[in-house]
Amino acid sequence: MAKIGRLSSKDSVLFLCDMQEKFRPNIFQFTNIVSNAARLLQASRILGIPPIVTEQYPKGLGPTVPELGAADLTAHAKTSFTMMIEQVEKELEALGNPKQAILCGIEAHACIACTTFDLLEKGMEVHIVADAVSSRSQTDRLFALSRLKQSGAFLTTTEAVLLQLVQDAKHPNFKEIQKLMFQPSPDTGLLAFFSAL
Repeated sequence: MAKIGRLSSKDSVLFLCDMQEKFRPNIFQFTNIVSNAARLLQASRILGIPPIVTEQYPKGLGPTVPELGAADLTAHAKTSFTMMIEQVEKELEALGNPKQAILCGIEAHACIACTTFDLLEKGMEVHIVADAVSSRSQTDRLFALSRLKQSGAFLTTTEAVLLQLVQDAKHPNFKEIQKLMFQPSPDTGLLAFFSAL
């Protein structure tokens, strides 16, 4: 049976890729991308979904931005264009090799793409949160999303992930998750993408 991509909080991990200070002025919709990723991080804490954070060459590109809300997490420094470095592989093993990855961050055509390929090759289901992923150029971002969909990743949105993870208004944490959705997600320039889908 084909995978349908139904998310479960019991077997997921949240990947937060390279949302760093030096990228701030250059990434398309950076503020909104980080804001959406921050909501997903808050939800992961409420629902017990482990988060994994990386930083691309932090010596040159600076630390993870404070508004992500990840100051208490250990960010894995890397130079490769994938998050799947040795320390992250070990962390996944320690978590019992979760089957689903929820992926946010930058850049869509570089580290998000390479991470997606590696996770898919590992047999994981990859859910790319399109309104929490970006690049410097909207062209690179949209073509990367299209390419990753062709490779078998699921494209989704912040609010869709939040709702899929609880699946029922009777979920014990629904009220807390609902608070994260009081304000609708900002438009991050994805509507044009649908003419290409």
